[in-house]
Amino acid sequence: MSQIFGTAYYIAPEVLKGEYNEKCDLWSIGVILYILLSGKPPFDGNDDKEIVNSVRVGTYSLSGPDWKNVSNDAKDLIKKMLTYD
Repeated sequence: MSQIFGTAYYIAPEVLKGEYNEKCDLWSIGVILYILLSGKPPFDGNDDKEIVNSVRVGTYSLSGPDWKNVSNDAKDLIKKMLTYD
């Protein structure tokens, strides 16, 4: 596994570095969970290049009106799944 494949919204940072394994799937599942609970992706942009840059920066929010009815346990799970490690 040395090539970069994936959809920009769901791609793990390790994939962008070319150093990845099956654990990157947990990142993608974390992105899906984030979208399901908030209605928007954690890393966004106007095109794939901006989205990928947003993934590289790794900043996302679990606060605001979209998150007021989401349990702390769900937020904790997302934090664990969207960890750069």
